[in-house]
This record gives sequence, C-alpha cells and structure tokens, in this order.
Amino acid sequence: MKLDQFLKWLGLAQTGGQAKHLILSGQVTVNGITEMKRGRKLFHGDLVCLAKKEYIFSNNQPSGRKLDNNDQ
Repeated sequence: MKLDQFLKWLGLAQTGGQAKHLILSGQVTVNGITEMKRGRKLFHGDLVCLAKKEYIFSNNQPSGRKLDNNDQ
C-alpha cells in the first residue's frame, strides 16, 4: 500500500489531495524520517507518524493496521 492510501484508510485524510498536502508539508514521518513522496510504498512494520500519533503498517491484514502506543 502507498503512503497516501494508508493516510486515507486511517481516516487522517479525506481525499488524495489532503493526503498529498500532509505529506508535502513535512507532517508525516516513516520510520522516523520525514517522507516527501506520497507514493512511497509501505512495508510490514513501517512506523508512520502524524500529529504525534503512531501507526504501524501491517501487510498481514488486507489494508494495514492502526495501533496506538498502548498496543505496542
């Protein structure tokens, strides 16, 4: 799954345009590094952060999985 799709699946962006804005404005990190490519492919275990919330991508489920710090 691509990063922009994951943000939409999580409900953090309503549209692809909103996801693009979040990414290009430097608000999203993947594994601790600011990501500027909306089409970045996510891999199992990648940690996506936005607005001080963390989400772990899992390809064991059809569309990924969102976790908070209490689940880790």
